[in-house]
Amino acid sequence: MADAPFAPPALESKRPVPRPALGYALVWSAVILWSLNAVISKVVLDSAGLSSMRLAEVRATGAALILVVGVAILRRASLRTTRKELAFLALFGIFGLAFVQLFYFVGIQRLDIGIALVIQYLAPVFVALWARFYVHEPVRRRLWLAIALSLLGLSLVVELWGGGSSLDGIGVLACLAAAVAYAGYVLMAEHSLEGGRDVYSLLAWGFSFAALFWAVFQPWWSFPVEDVDGSVSLLGRFDDVSAPVWLLLAYLVVLGTVVPFIIFVSALHHVPATRVTIVAMLEPVLAAVFAWVWLGEELAAVQIAGGLIVLAGVVLAQTAREEHRDESHEDRRTMQGDLAISADPRA
Repeated sequence: MADAPFAPPALESKRPVPRPALGYALVWSAVILWSLNAVISKVVLDSAGLSSMRLAEVRATGAALILVVGVAILRRASLRTTRKELAFLALFGIFGLAFVQLFYFVGIQRLDIGIALVIQYLAPVFVALWARFYVHEPVRRRLWLAIALSLLGLSLVVELWGGGSSLDGIGVLACLAAAVAYAGYVLMAEHSLEGGRDVYSLLAWGFSFAALFWAVFQPWWSFPVEDVDGSVSLLGRFDDVSAPVWLLLAYLVVLGTVVPFIIFVSALHHVPATRVTIVAMLEPVLAAVFAWVWLGEELAAVQIAGGLIVLAGVVLAQTAREEHRDESHEDRRTMQGDLAISADPRA
């Protein structure tokens, strides 16, 4: 799904000695890496021939290894858990991470990257609806305007007036599924962080269970090594340029997941979570630009307008819960608790 993290307003906390300029620079750096990651993911899927499930497995396993080792060295005590929480972490890893990755890759493989990410960015709207109707959390009236804008924008993006025939139906459904899974990821992460777990150990456990799920579902000994042996074309305007598949996969794991997540968390020391998340919503726009420059993907003017309308609705939905958040929780949350995700996890 969208690679950019979604940090619910409820996780905002006080920051010592903020440096806004540095904070926004860090956010932009993360957004650039995630946007480029979408293009490289599509190159791997189309040029290297790896399936969406295998690519999700590689990314989850690589991220798990790096995060577990890092947390074990720097925060060993934070990895402790109970049997009851272990079941929750397993659900978080499989539904919240493995499924998000899978549907995200299916979506960008079948649709233009800009369209896929706009659809997946409906997740905050789903989160706000869950808060309003399931947990009966008071929300601002702007939520209804947010839903109306999102539906209007989405209808323009998928060209609903023409039956959406110009878009791949499976791709659209995959993006919607990614948005739902992404919303579930956010809600589960929020619940875990409010319970006292820090974001690094949460993602270390989550990616570990995602990796275990893929290892059982498609064992590593059946991995198509021949698909990643050698070099492949970078496609599009760089069709005559080749790169080793292992290097592209390394980018997806390190520079497409772990590094942008870390610098995004660092940005939260300087800029409030709500502002950081809104800036991160520029990812679909920047990713579409990268896809146009690199792959030659072009969006119709009406689809661009629809995407901007969707993002406007998402911004409203993103702040719909802020007015009534429980202030008594503020002192109990650490800075790391400000982040509920990274997506691609989009980390």
